[in-house]
Amino acid sequence: MNLIHKKCFQCLATLVLALIAIGMLPDVEAQALRTVTAEQKAADEAAQASQNQINQLLDKKQDLANKYAQIMAETDSLVKYNEHLSGQVKAQQAEMSSIEKQLLEIETTNREVQPLMQRMVDTLAEFIALDLPFLLEERTKRVADIKDLMLRSDVSISEKYRRIMEAYQIELEFGRTFDSYQGKVGEGDGAKTVEFVRLGRVSLMYQTLDGQETGYWDAAKKSWVQDNNYADAVKDALRVAKKEGAPDLVTVPVPAPQDVKL
Repeated sequence: MNLIHKKCFQCLATLVLALIAIGMLPDVEAQALRTVTAEQKAADEAAQASQNQINQLLDKKQDLANKYAQIMAETDSLVKYNEHLSGQVKAQQAEMSSIEKQLLEIETTNREVQPLMQRMVDTLAEFIALDLPFLLEERTKRVADIKDLMLRSDVSISEKYRRIMEAYQIELEFGRTFDSYQGKVGEGDGAKTVEFVRLGRVSLMYQTLDGQETGYWDAAKKSWVQDNNYADAVKDALRVAKKEGAPDLVTVPVPAPQDVKL
C-alpha cells in the first residue's frame, strides 16, 4: 500500500470512528466498518512485516555481494602472489642446479690440482737438495711446512697453491741476490762457525770468523773445498754483501760448465 492510500485509509478510519462515536451510523454498518478497518490494519501490518523481511533480505544480499567482491579480490591477489612465488622457486631451482654443477666442477678440479701441487712440492724439495747448500735449514723447513699444509682439510686449495707459489718465488729471488749470513761448516765436534757469502746461485763461499780459513762449495764434488787463495776476495765480497763497502768487481770460484744430457 502506498503512502497516499495509507493516509487516506487512516483518514477514513478516523472519520468512521468519529461518526460511530456521535451515533450517526447504525450499529450494523458501524460493525462492518470496524471489521473492514481491522482487516485493513492487519493487511497494513502484514505488508509492513513483508517489507521489513524484504529489506533484511536486500541487506543480506548486499553483505553477501560485498563479501563476494572481497573474496574475489583476495583470490586474485593470492593467485598473483603464487605466480610470483612460483617464479622465485624456478629461479632458485635453476640456481641450485648451477651451484651443483659448479661444485662438481670444483671437485673435479680439486682431484686434478691436488696431484699437480704435490708434484710441485716434491720438485721443490728435490731442487733444494740438489742446489747450493745455503740457508739449508730455513729452506727445508719451508718445504716441510708446505707438506704438512697439504695434508690439512681445513685449508683451501687456493691457500695451499699460494704458499707453494710463494716458496717458488723465494727460491727464484735467491738467484738474483747477493747476501751474507752466519752458519756452520762441517758436522759434530768438527763444525766451525763461519760467515757465508752467496752470489746468486753462481757461488757460495765461506770464511771463518778469525779470517784464517776460506773456502767454497764445489758443486761437482758436492762438498766444501778449503782454498785460502780466495781469502781477500771473500773478505771483499762479505764487505759488499753487508753494505759496508761500495759494490766492486769480486773474484769468486765458479764451477766449470757441464754437459746436459736430454
